[in-house]
Amino acid sequence: MDKLSQLIKGPDLTVAPCALNPIMARMAAEAGFKAVYLSGGSLGWYKGVTEAGLSLTEMVQVALDMRAVCPLPVVLDAGGGFGDPIHVHRTVQLSEAAGIQCIEIEDQLLPRRFSHHVGEDYLVPLEFAADRIREAVAARTDPDTVIVGRTNAIRVGGMDDALRRAEAMKKAGADMLFVWGRKPEEVRFIAERLPAPLMTFAPPDGFSTYPISKAELAAMGYRLMASSGTAFAAMVKAVRQSYECLAQDRMDPFLGPGGAEKEKKAAHRTTGLDRMLEVERRTMKGA
Repeated sequence: MDKLSQLIKGPDLTVAPCALNPIMARMAAEAGFKAVYLSGGSLGWYKGVTEAGLSLTEMVQVALDMRAVCPLPVVLDAGGGFGDPIHVHRTVQLSEAAGIQCIEIEDQLLPRRFSHHVGEDYLVPLEFAADRIREAVAARTDPDTVIVGRTNAIRVGGMDDALRRAEAMKKAGADMLFVWGRKPEEVRFIAERLPAPLMTFAPPDGFSTYPISKAELAAMGYRLMASSGTAFAAMVKAVRQSYECLAQDRMDPFLGPGGAEKEKKAAHRTTGLDRMLEVERRTMKGA
């Protein structure tokens, strides 16, 4: 299994889908992905508290659970690093202890504001943001741990401010930069102004209708694209529909007749039930 630090040095784009629990990580591996993204936004909704209500230990525990059963590198959305620069040391220490290979740290003000989820961002000063990155780099003990400097400043101070912040994070030692541009033309412009490797979000509807191909994105310098909420949205829709159909005495058209048993058996295979049974039968003879 390639380390993420090696993947981003190569010529290709790595797409990391959102994974919020071990079976999602396993399914991502089955689909052929080379990394997964532990999204603070999606995990916040999953836990019913939003990202602003999450703690560092909650996120690290999820990553640890995934790493216990799946070898894929985990990219951790660590938000604002869970504190001031001194607290970022603890963020990096716990992340590395859990086997997380990539830590994304941004310039959001902490404690996190819930209004972030309706488009209002509150950012720390540029030098403070750089200090968070500088201390994250100083705290890591594994040279393969990738530190990502992220800013959402485009929707606060505009593109020029976002680029200044990214450049300061790069100077502070960030291994990869993430300037969130929502529009394809912003994605192109960012790549023209900042050095590779770059990270951004994958399009919510996937690449089939996106005006920039994965090969073109790689050529621009993008090496990591995180699909932060698409899988979570699919899960929510499927579960909501299942509950509604059960409550209304209707067949769930998504699963169809016999579909529930079929998918549960598929989940057993993903979980590795056959391997567990083999070990149990081999070791419990005569017990």
